[in-house]
Amino acid sequence: MDVKEYRILGEDIGEHWYYRAKSAAVAQFLRGVHFSKILDVGAGSAFFSRYLLKHFEAYSAWCVDTGYDVEYEETYKGKPLYFRRSITDSDADLVLMMDVLEHVDDDIGLIREYTDKVAEGTKFLISVPAFQFLWSGHDVFLEHRRRYTLRQMEVVIREAGLTNLKGSYYFGLVFPLAAVTRLMQRLKPDETPTSQLKRHSKIVNQILTAACALEMPLLEVNRLCGLTVFCLAKK
Repeated sequence: MDVKEYRILGEDIGEHWYYRAKSAAVAQFLRGVHFSKILDVGAGSAFFSRYLLKHFEAYSAWCVDTGYDVEYEETYKGKPLYFRRSITDSDADLVLMMDVLEHVDDDIGLIREYTDKVAEGTKFLISVPAFQFLWSGHDVFLEHRRRYTLRQMEVVIREAGLTNLKGSYYFGLVFPLAAVTRLMQRLKPDETPTSQLKRHSKIVNQILTAACALEMPLLEVNRLCGLTVFCLAKK
C-alpha cells in the first residue's frame, strides 16, 4: 500500500470506498486459503495485514518495507505485528505484494527474492494497477514504473518461479469513469501530478462502495477490464 495515499485519506482510510472494496476483494481471493503467518512486502502502513489479522485466523504479520525509518513491533487485535526494513528468511505461509511490483524496475527479481525466503506451498497474493493506456499523473505522483494487463502479470509470476492459481481484474464497474478521467488529464500536460484518490462525501462513498459490491460475484472470472489486477499464486 502506498503511504502517500494513506497521508491523503488519513485514519479513516478503511471507510473509503476504494479500500473497503479492495479489502473485500482480498477476502474473496483468500476464501478457502488457510494461512497463519503473513509476510507483507512493501507493506507501508500495514493496512492489509491489519485487515487480515482482524478478519482471518492468522496469528501474526511481518511487514517489510525499506521506507521504515526504524524497526519496531506492536500488537493489533491481540496479535503481533512486526515492522522490518528487511528479512533474511520467513516461515510465513502467505506473502502479500499489494501494489508493490509497479514501483520497482525488476518486478520478476523482487518476486524471486521473496520466493527464495519462504517454503514450498506458500501462497502469494499480488495486486497491481491495470492497463498502461490508463497511465496518468496519478501514476507519476505515486512513482509507478508501469501498469499491467492480467496476462502480463501471469507471465511475470511464471517467470518468477510461481504457479498461478487464479487471477482477474477488479473495479470493472468504475473502469469507464476512471478511464475517461485519466485520458482527459492528458489534455492538461502541465498539470501537477496528483493522486486520483480523495476524500468523498458520505453519499458518494456509499454509491461507489455499492457499485463495487455489485461486481464481487464476478470477481474471479473477470478477465476483461478493471483498474486493478489480482493474482493468487503459490511456490
